[in-house]
Amino acid sequence: MVRALLVTLACAGLVLSAGAHSQASRSAGDQRAERAQTHSYGRDPLQTLDYWPGAAADSPLVVFVHGGGWSRGDKRMMQGSDKLEHWHAQGYAVASVNYRLVPDATVEQQAADVAAAVALLKRRSGELGFDPEKIALVGHSAGAHLVALVGTDEQYLSAGGLSFADIAGVVPLDGAAFDATSYGGAETIFTGRMFKQAFGEDPVRQARLSPILQAAAPNAAHFAILHIDRPDARLQSGQLATALSSAGSDVELEAFPGRGLRGHAEINRRMGDPDSPATPVLDAFLSRVFR
Repeated sequence: MVRALLVTLACAGLVLSAGAHSQASRSAGDQRAERAQTHSYGRDPLQTLDYWPGAAADSPLVVFVHGGGWSRGDKRMMQGSDKLEHWHAQGYAVASVNYRLVPDATVEQQAADVAAAVALLKRRSGELGFDPEKIALVGHSAGAHLVALVGTDEQYLSAGGLSFADIAGVVPLDGAAFDATSYGGAETIFTGRMFKQAFGEDPVRQARLSPILQAAAPNAAHFAILHIDRPDARLQSGQLATALSSAGSDVELEAFPGRGLRGHAEINRRMGDPDSPATPVLDAFLSRVFR
């Protein structure tokens, strides 16, 4: 069951770690932000993405989907981040996706937005300069839920002319609502309201929006499910890994130190920091699926 610890503040990733390394990261990130290209994949002002080229015209592409409780967050959290600096050091192109937000949009529309952004990027891969056969999705919190949903329910990719074969890997970071039917026991009134706003009260709809319950084959071929050491994260991440493995996907499941909202934010904020234990695990996964 997803609880209050997953709630809302994925944009804590805007804050970099202290010290000389962070100052260097911010400087490098600022330079890359100047080179960022913004592209629209729909008519709504939020249907936009930022794109940073990789080291070569055939670089792999990492597409990042922000969190924020399905109702907040912004693609600009990528600017100045350790993730951007580190993924560039690996030679990767990077995209950071905005999507329409609840309550003005539905979670179904958000998943469709993520898939539409990937479809636009793939169509324009020659112009943008990356390998269209090497695209990975990484999402944090609500974004982890959205990339997992896109990786288990092919209707979203199909609407943009894509399939699971177009996704090299899916990486949910400390995800929320892999089983959206279980939020009824949320620990706080605020958390309960957040999930009710996102998923409503219809159990059929909740099931359709639950990656665990959508994970019967087929699914994307490769997943790395990373989470901090919390009971709820262990439970839902483990259930998702089991469902995906049973359906034939290759799945890595890794837990990392961290508690509460702070740990939930830090697994995202520190991704790319060489001192974060999650960084080499994600590096190895991306290297493997991009090979």
